[in-house]
Amino acid sequence: MQNEKMTGSGRLRGKTAVVTGASRGIGRAIALRLAAEGADVVINYQGSRERAEEVKARIEELGGTARVMQCDVADFAACEAFLKEVTKQAGRLDILVNNAGITRDGLLMRMSEEDYDAVLNTNLKGTFNCIRFAARQMLRQKSGRIINISSVSGVLGNAGQANYSASKAGIIGLTKSAARELASRGITVNAIAPGFVNTEMTEGLSDKVKEGAVAQIPLGKFGEPEDIAEAAVFLASEGARYITGQVLHVDGGMAM
Repeated sequence: MQNEKMTGSGRLRGKTAVVTGASRGIGRAIALRLAAEGADVVINYQGSRERAEEVKARIEELGGTARVMQCDVADFAACEAFLKEVTKQAGRLDILVNNAGITRDGLLMRMSEEDYDAVLNTNLKGTFNCIRFAARQMLRQKSGRIINISSVSGVLGNAGQANYSASKAGIIGLTKSAARELASRGITVNAIAPGFVNTEMTEGLSDKVKEGAVAQIPLGKFGEPEDIAEAAVFLASEGARYITGQVLHVDGGMAM
Protein backbone atom coordinates (compact mmCIF):
# COMPACT_ATOMS: atom_id res chain seq x y z
CA MET A 1 0.00 0.00 0.00
CA GLN A 2 2.85 2.39 0.70
CA ASN A 3 4.10 2.12 -2.86
CA GLU A 4 0.69 2.83 -4.36
CA LYS A 5 0.32 5.89 -2.16
CA MET A 6 3.74 7.23 -3.03
CA THR A 7 3.49 6.67 -6.80
CA GLY A 8 -0.06 7.94 -7.26
CA SER A 9 -0.12 11.26 -9.13
CA GLY A 10 -3.85 11.93 -8.85
CA ARG A 11 -4.32 11.85 -12.62
CA LEU A 12 -7.70 10.10 -12.24
CA ARG A 13 -9.04 12.36 -9.49
CA GLY A 14 -12.76 13.00 -9.88
CA LYS A 15 -13.29 9.92 -12.05
CA THR A 16 -15.61 7.04 -11.23
CA ALA A 17 -14.29 3.60 -12.17
CA VAL A 18 -15.96 0.18 -12.20
CA VAL A 19 -13.72 -2.88 -12.03
CA THR A 20 -15.45 -6.22 -12.47
CA GLY A 21 -14.04 -9.24 -10.67
CA ALA A 22 -12.09 -6.88 -8.42
CA SER A 23 -11.96 -8.95 -5.24
CA ARG A 24 -8.71 -10.74 -6.12
CA GLY A 25 -5.81 -11.13 -8.54
CA ILE A 26 -5.54 -8.78 -11.49
CA GLY A 27 -8.86 -7.07 -10.74
CA ARG A 28 -7.78 -6.31 -7.19
CA ALA A 29 -4.48 -4.84 -8.37
CA ILE A 30 -6.26 -2.67 -10.94
CA ALA A 31 -8.76 -1.40 -8.36
CA LEU A 32 -5.93 -0.45 -6.00
CA ARG A 33 -3.95 1.39 -8.69
CA LEU A 34 -6.97 3.31 -9.99
CA ALA A 35 -7.74 4.36 -6.42
CA ALA A 36 -4.12 5.39 -5.87
CA GLU A 37 -4.52 7.71 -8.86
CA GLY A 38 -7.58 9.32 -7.28
CA ALA A 39 -10.48 7.43 -8.86
CA ASP A 40 -13.60 6.55 -6.89
CA VAL A 41 -13.64 2.79 -7.45
CA VAL A 42 -16.62 0.44 -7.57
CA ILE A 43 -15.40 -3.02 -6.57
CA ASN A 44 -17.58 -5.56 -8.34
CA TYR A 45 -17.59 -9.16 -7.18
CA GLN A 46 -19.61 -12.32 -7.74
CA GLY A 47 -18.53 -14.71 -4.98
CA SER A 48 -16.80 -13.52 -1.80
CA ARG A 49 -18.04 -10.24 -0.35
CA GLU A 50 -15.43 -10.61 2.40
CA ARG A 51 -12.62 -10.37 -0.15
CA ALA A 52 -14.25 -7.41 -1.85
CA GLU A 53 -14.57 -5.63 1.49
CA GLU A 54 -10.88 -6.27 2.14
CA VAL A 55 -10.02 -4.49 -1.13
CA LYS A 56 -12.25 -1.59 -0.09
CA ALA A 57 -10.48 -1.40 3.26
CA ARG A 58 -7.08 -1.31 1.56
CA ILE A 59 -8.24 1.49 -0.75
CA GLU A 60 -9.44 3.48 2.23
CA GLU A 61 -5.99 3.03 3.80
CA LEU A 62 -4.69 4.88 0.75
CA GLY A 63 -7.03 7.73 1.56
CA GLY A 64 -9.19 6.75 -1.42
CA THR A 65 -12.88 6.03 -1.78
CA ALA A 66 -14.52 2.82 -2.88
CA ARG A 67 -17.80 0.96 -2.72
CA VAL A 68 -18.57 -2.74 -3.01
CA MET A 69 -21.32 -3.96 -5.35
CA GLN A 70 -22.24 -7.54 -6.21
CA CYS A 71 -23.26 -8.54 -9.74
CA ASP A 72 -23.02 -11.66 -11.87
CA VAL A 73 -21.77 -10.11 -15.10
CA ALA A 74 -23.13 -13.06 -17.10
CA ASP A 75 -26.65 -11.93 -16.18
CA PHE A 76 -27.88 -9.33 -18.70
CA ALA A 77 -30.63 -7.87 -16.50
CA ALA A 78 -28.42 -7.84 -13.41
CA CYS A 79 -25.76 -5.85 -15.30
CA GLU A 80 -28.34 -3.27 -16.31
CA ALA A 81 -29.48 -2.84 -12.70
CA PHE A 82 -25.88 -2.78 -11.43
CA LEU A 83 -24.66 -0.08 -13.78
CA LYS A 84 -27.80 2.00 -13.33
CA GLU A 85 -27.16 1.93 -9.59
CA VAL A 86 -23.51 2.95 -10.08
CA THR A 87 -24.60 5.96 -12.10
CA LYS A 88 -27.32 6.81 -9.60
CA GLN A 89 -24.88 6.77 -6.68
CA ALA A 90 -21.88 8.36 -8.37
CA GLY A 91 -23.60 10.63 -10.87
CA ARG A 92 -21.21 9.56 -13.63
CA LEU A 93 -19.16 6.67 -15.00
CA ASP A 94 -15.77 7.38 -16.50
CA ILE A 95 -13.85 4.10 -16.51
CA LEU A 96 -15.02 0.51 -16.99
CA VAL A 97 -12.54 -2.33 -16.60
CA ASN A 98 -14.01 -5.66 -17.72
CA ASN A 99 -11.84 -8.07 -15.79
CA ALA A 100 -14.25 -10.72 -14.44
CA GLY A 101 -13.35 -14.13 -15.81
CA ILE A 102 -13.36 -17.83 -15.03
CA THR A 103 -11.69 -20.98 -16.35
CA ARG A 104 -13.04 -24.49 -16.86
CA ASP A 105 -10.04 -26.12 -18.51
CA GLY A 106 -10.15 -29.43 -20.33
CA LEU A 107 -9.33 -31.07 -23.62
CA LEU A 108 -11.65 -30.07 -26.45
CA MET A 109 -12.95 -33.58 -27.08
CA ARG A 110 -13.83 -34.04 -23.41
CA MET A 111 -15.18 -30.57 -22.67
CA SER A 112 -18.79 -30.46 -21.57
CA GLU A 113 -21.30 -28.02 -23.01
CA GLU A 114 -21.80 -26.68 -19.49
CA ASP A 115 -18.10 -25.85 -19.07
CA TYR A 116 -17.92 -24.23 -22.49
CA ASP A 117 -21.02 -22.12 -21.91
CA ALA A 118 -20.02 -21.05 -18.40
CA VAL A 119 -16.71 -19.60 -19.58
CA LEU A 120 -18.18 -17.86 -22.63
CA ASN A 121 -21.06 -16.45 -20.60
CA THR A 122 -18.87 -14.91 -17.91
CA ASN A 123 -15.84 -13.87 -19.93
CA LEU A 124 -17.30 -12.76 -23.26
CA LYS A 125 -21.00 -12.19 -22.69
CA GLY A 126 -20.20 -10.54 -19.37
CA THR A 127 -17.91 -8.08 -21.14
CA PHE A 128 -20.63 -7.33 -23.70
CA ASN A 129 -23.25 -6.89 -20.97
CA CYS A 130 -21.17 -4.34 -19.07
CA ILE A 131 -20.19 -2.38 -22.18
CA ARG A 132 -23.82 -2.38 -23.31
CA PHE A 133 -25.07 -0.65 -20.17
CA ALA A 134 -22.01 1.42 -19.20
CA ALA A 135 -22.03 2.99 -22.66
CA ARG A 136 -25.40 4.64 -21.94
CA GLN A 137 -23.90 6.96 -19.35
CA MET A 138 -20.67 7.44 -21.26
CA LEU A 139 -22.60 8.46 -24.36
CA ARG A 140 -24.46 11.08 -22.33
CA GLN A 141 -21.15 12.36 -20.98
CA LYS A 142 -19.49 12.17 -24.41
CA SER A 143 -16.48 10.64 -22.69
CA GLY A 144 -15.30 7.37 -21.21
CA ARG A 145 -12.61 4.72 -21.06
CA ILE A 146 -13.44 1.04 -21.51
CA ILE A 147 -10.66 -1.46 -20.86
CA ASN A 148 -11.26 -5.15 -21.53
CA ILE A 149 -8.98 -7.83 -20.10
CA SER A 150 -8.26 -10.41 -22.79
CA SER A 151 -5.35 -12.88 -22.64
CA VAL A 152 -2.35 -14.18 -24.54
CA SER A 153 -4.48 -17.34 -24.83
CA GLY A 154 -6.92 -15.39 -26.96
CA VAL A 155 -4.11 -14.38 -29.30
CA LEU A 156 -2.07 -17.60 -29.54
CA GLY A 157 -4.57 -20.21 -28.37
CA ASN A 158 -3.73 -22.69 -25.63
CA ALA A 159 -4.18 -26.45 -25.52
CA GLY A 160 -6.76 -27.47 -22.95
CA GLN A 161 -8.39 -24.05 -22.99
CA ALA A 162 -10.63 -24.00 -26.06
CA ASN A 163 -13.40 -22.27 -24.13
CA TYR A 164 -11.14 -19.73 -22.42
CA SER A 165 -9.16 -18.96 -25.58
CA ALA A 166 -12.36 -18.52 -27.59
CA SER A 167 -13.78 -16.15 -24.99
CA LYS A 168 -10.63 -14.06 -24.84
CA ALA A 169 -10.28 -13.94 -28.63
CA GLY A 170 -13.91 -12.84 -28.77
CA ILE A 171 -13.12 -9.99 -26.39
CA ILE A 172 -10.55 -8.69 -28.88
CA GLY A 173 -13.13 -8.62 -31.68
CA LEU A 174 -15.69 -7.03 -29.35
CA THR A 175 -13.14 -4.40 -28.34
CA LYS A 176 -12.47 -3.38 -31.94
CA SER A 177 -16.16 -3.22 -32.87
CA ALA A 178 -17.08 -1.22 -29.77
CA ALA A 179 -14.15 1.13 -30.39
CA ARG A 180 -15.47 1.93 -33.87
CA GLU A 181 -19.03 2.44 -32.65
CA LEU A 182 -18.20 4.67 -29.70
CA ALA A 183 -15.23 6.72 -30.94
CA SER A 184 -17.32 9.58 -32.32
CA ARG A 185 -18.63 10.26 -28.80
CA GLY A 186 -15.22 10.50 -27.18
CA ILE A 187 -15.19 6.98 -25.74
CA THR A 188 -12.10 4.83 -26.15
CA VAL A 189 -12.19 1.04 -26.00
CA ASN A 190 -9.00 -0.98 -25.65
CA ALA A 191 -7.93 -4.44 -24.50
CA ILE A 192 -5.05 -5.72 -22.42
CA ALA A 193 -3.79 -9.23 -23.17
CA PRO A 194 -1.87 -10.50 -20.13
CA GLY A 195 0.44 -13.47 -20.36
CA PHE A 196 1.16 -15.75 -17.41
CA VAL A 197 0.67 -13.75 -14.22
CA ASN A 198 1.23 -14.79 -10.61
CA THR A 199 -2.34 -15.10 -9.33
CA GLU A 200 -4.45 -17.77 -7.64
CA MET A 201 -5.38 -18.98 -11.13
CA THR A 202 -1.76 -19.83 -11.95
CA GLU A 203 -0.82 -20.99 -8.46
CA GLY A 204 -2.70 -24.22 -9.15
CA LEU A 205 -0.50 -25.13 -12.12
CA SER A 206 2.00 -27.93 -11.65
CA ASP A 207 5.71 -27.12 -11.52
CA LYS A 208 6.13 -28.87 -14.87
CA VAL A 209 3.50 -26.70 -16.52
CA LYS A 210 4.99 -23.56 -14.97
CA GLU A 211 8.47 -24.47 -16.21
CA GLY A 212 7.09 -25.06 -19.69
CA ALA A 213 5.32 -21.70 -19.62
CA VAL A 214 8.41 -19.81 -18.47
CA ALA A 215 10.36 -21.40 -21.34
CA GLN A 216 7.97 -19.67 -23.78
CA ILE A 217 8.42 -16.23 -22.22
CA PRO A 218 11.34 -14.20 -23.63
CA LEU A 219 11.66 -12.24 -20.37
CA GLY A 220 11.92 -15.59 -18.56
CA LYS A 221 9.40 -15.10 -15.75
CA PHE A 222 5.72 -14.72 -14.92
CA GLY A 223 4.32 -11.23 -14.61
CA GLU A 224 2.71 -9.71 -11.53
CA PRO A 225 -0.85 -8.35 -11.22
CA GLU A 226 0.65 -4.88 -10.79
CA ASP A 227 2.11 -5.10 -14.31
CA ILE A 228 -1.40 -5.34 -15.71
CA ALA A 229 -2.66 -2.65 -13.35
CA GLU A 230 -0.07 -0.17 -14.61
CA ALA A 231 -1.22 -0.75 -18.19
CA ALA A 232 -4.85 -0.27 -17.16
CA VAL A 233 -4.07 3.03 -15.43
CA PHE A 234 -2.33 4.29 -18.56
CA LEU A 235 -5.26 3.37 -20.81
CA ALA A 236 -7.66 5.03 -18.36
CA SER A 237 -5.63 8.23 -18.27
CA GLU A 238 -5.65 11.35 -20.40
CA GLY A 239 -2.33 10.21 -21.83
CA ALA A 240 -4.17 7.49 -23.78
CA ARG A 241 -6.85 9.81 -25.22
CA TYR A 242 -5.78 9.10 -28.82
CA ILE A 243 -5.57 5.32 -28.44
CA THR A 244 -8.58 3.14 -29.23
CA GLY A 245 -9.30 -0.29 -30.66
CA GLN A 246 -5.90 -1.58 -29.61
CA VAL A 247 -4.64 -4.68 -27.80
CA LEU A 248 -1.81 -4.01 -25.38
CA HIS A 249 0.20 -7.18 -24.80
CA VAL A 250 1.59 -7.45 -21.27
CA ASP A 251 3.06 -10.91 -21.58
CA GLY A 252 6.84 -10.77 -21.30
CA GLY A 253 7.14 -11.04 -25.08
CA MET A 254 5.14 -14.24 -25.66
CA ALA A 255 3.05 -12.88 -28.52
CA MET A 256 5.59 -10.79 -30.41
